[in-house]
Amino acid sequence: MPKAYEQIADDIRRSIRAGLLRPGERLPAETKLAEQYRRSVPTLRDALRLLREEGLIEKEHGRGNFVRRPRAGVVRDNSRHQWEKSRVHQPQQRRARTGATERDTGLELQDLVFHAAYREIRADEHLAEAFAVPEGTPLIERSYRTRYAAESAPFNLATSYLVRDQVAHNPDLLDDTKEPWPGGTQNQLSTVGIELDRVEERLTARPPTPEEAAELELPPGTSVLLLRKTSYDTEGRVVEVAHVTLPGDRTEAVFTTPLERW
Repeated sequence: MPKAYEQIADDIRRSIRAGLLRPGERLPAETKLAEQYRRSVPTLRDALRLLREEGLIEKEHGRGNFVRRPRAGVVRDNSRHQWEKSRVHQPQQRRARTGATERDTGLELQDLVFHAAYREIRADEHLAEAFAVPEGTPLIERSYRTRYAAESAPFNLATSYLVRDQVAHNPDLLDDTKEPWPGGTQNQLSTVGIELDRVEERLTARPPTPEEAAELELPPGTSVLLLRKTSYDTEGRVVEVAHVTLPGDRTEAVFTTPLERW
């Protein structure tokens, strides 16, 4: 038999899903809810804690509990890389109209707030192995944060690495003020004669670090998806390594694999 706090949570959950409690609406005070359900305040708080862990409500300090507004969703599928490659040679004006984030979210360019920061680092053991270069090789580390203008949390935490000497022939590729770049990374690489042959993506999951949970504004108990992307050129070289941390409450990964017919 469900416990008392679970029964209370079930009732509030049904009200939220039925639209009786709308996104952004403040719930009655905890004491009022305790009276309504004829239970103790600690029992009521256990019910609210359960709903917060499910991401249905959120607590604002000094204001109370609110029905959580759904975040803009992201659908990431593996056809995005061919879509990006097919746009490499399109005119800049056309490439500038939309990018991968708009494609994944269905939002428009004017709906987004974009931030990029570059810095030069030295390859550690793991990045040196990935790029097949000596440790200490200069790399360009590129950090990206893009969010929906109506929200405060980014869609993901993305960090991309390039070998500096492979891209230094175009100084614009070392300059974060040139971002957002129309056509994305594949167009950037094409300006120094690099064509991608394939992209390998590995996906794992784990609980977030406290820093990740805070920046992504994750409900308690929400996991993150870790995407490691490795891009290979037509000569078989690794030309980009990217680490992307995706929030589990707003990201759907879709993998479609065409199969040869008998």
